[in-house]
Order: sequence, then C-alpha cells, then structure tokens
Amino acid sequence: MTRTVRQSVVLPTPAAALYRMYLDSRTHSAIIDATARITPRVGGKFSAWDGDIHGTILQLVPKRLVVQSWRASDWKKSDLDSTLILSFHPDPRGGRIDLVHVNVPDRHASGVNEGWREFYWKPWRAYLGRR
Repeated sequence: MTRTVRQSVVLPTPAAALYRMYLDSRTHSAIIDATARITPRVGGKFSAWDGDIHGTILQLVPKRLVVQSWRASDWKKSDLDSTLILSFHPDPRGGRIDLVHVNVPDRHASGVNEGWREFYWKPWRAYLGRR
C-alpha cells in the first residue's frame, strides 16, 4: 500500500530563486547541511542526505516545476519508486512551494511527511534567515 504526502510552505524568497536553490548541488547541500548532488536536467540523477535519498529528474519547467523519481535507502527493493512533484509559485510573502509526493510506502509515509517539515522546510527557512 502507498500513500500521498501533500504540503505547502511559504519561504521569504521569490519562487524562481527557491527553484534554483533546490536544483543547485552546492546550495541544496548548504540548506540541508548534508551532501546533495543534482544534475539539473531531465534524466539527471540526484541524491541528498549523503546518498540516503536518490532518484532521477523526470521533468523540469524552469522556475516553476521539478518532478523526480525518489526513493530512500531504507526502502525495500520491492517498493516502487515514489514520485516527487514540487511546484513553485509567487506569494506576497516570498515564494510558495507545493509538494505532492506520491507512492510513498505506507510504513514510511509518516516519516516522509515529517521529514519534509523537519529536514527541508525548517532548515531552508533558517538558511534564508542567515543570508
């Protein structure tokens, strides 16, 4: 069984800048305080958290959309890859990221849901506050 995780976050930076930050290996690494490697093109590979998360970029719409196949190293081989969809939108307070993360294994859904908040949105906000 799989689940879908949905979240939205507003960060105090324009949406186009948030898009660029997510796809830039150096900035992504600085935000999460762990190694991230991203080849920012369709078919490009990515990994984050020192390789604990990895996948492939399936679609990019410049400044607007990132779609990735995504899986964590602790998932069973029989688990399907999940699909991560990040859309970036202008917001009066900066930029909004809408996240839809589909095909997350049921036993990992709670951790993935909390993980986005704790290990991405919270440190990203802190990173922007230091700039």
